[in-house]
Amino acid sequence: MALYVACRCRYERWGALAEEESAAEVGQTAEKSGQGVVAAFGQSLKTLRVRAKMEREELGKRLGYSASTIASFEQGRRIPPPRAVDKSDEALDAGGLLKVWKDELERAQYPVFFQGMAQLEKQAVELLAYDTLAVKGLLQTEEYMRAVLINRRPALDAETIEQRVTARLARQAIFDRRPAPFLSFVMCESVLRRQFGGKEVLRGQLEHLLLIGQRRNVELQVMPLDCADNAGVDGPFTVITREDGKRFVYAEAQGTSALETDPKRAVVTAARYGIIRAQAFSPRESMQFIEKLLGEL
Repeated sequence: MALYVACRCRYERWGALAEEESAAEVGQTAEKSGQGVVAAFGQSLKTLRVRAKMEREELGKRLGYSASTIASFEQGRRIPPPRAVDKSDEALDAGGLLKVWKDELERAQYPVFFQGMAQLEKQAVELLAYDTLAVKGLLQTEEYMRAVLINRRPALDAETIEQRVTARLARQAIFDRRPAPFLSFVMCESVLRRQFGGKEVLRGQLEHLLLIGQRRNVELQVMPLDCADNAGVDGPFTVITREDGKRFVYAEAQGTSALETDPKRAVVTAARYGIIRAQAFSPRESMQFIEKLLGEL
């Protein structure tokens, strides 16, 4: 009982501090609170493991991880995926003490500027995305993700890269959600020619796009470079519609983002996306174009 109270108090104390600080300095506090929740979860995990008289090697075997990975979880250097949290709770007979951290851990695995967008993706009934620099995160293969993240400057450390890869892969559950949301992606031809990670990585990415494009709730389109008309000159953006009908516009650049909630701006941006779709290759033409690019590699 004492252990339950200690772990629960740690969770509630973290939440209270995060709420109090967020009123003062939202940006910096969000990042610090994300680090804080990971560290607090790690302390709880270690406390429960020690109570169960279980070595890291044994817990790792039960969860499918190495002892060093368990150490990373406990020391707050790596964020465990939801499945690992559930299995830890069961293996340590924690009675739900670890599971209460899942939502906060999920938020913490994303960069601060993307956390709001990650939540909206889960609520989307429609998602429209136009991209000009890289394949949309929702469409990326694991190898492509790593190649893009390795190119970040300042350079990301290995554990941050692993954390973000895990987070991006988890976001792709949107494709298997029921009821299925409508997902539309238009990308500039240059995106499909940029060889992040080399030819083999790009080949795997293009093959993946062909598979995703076959889904009935997904439409992929390519904006050709030789198209004289392109309403997407202002850069990449995403429009998300929730079940309640409310629309949001998300744009990201240079490690910062903007999440627009004004209904008028959302309507205008959605209309712009419609024009972009009309100017791009049709979905069928786009699949044929991607197949052509594959043949050139």
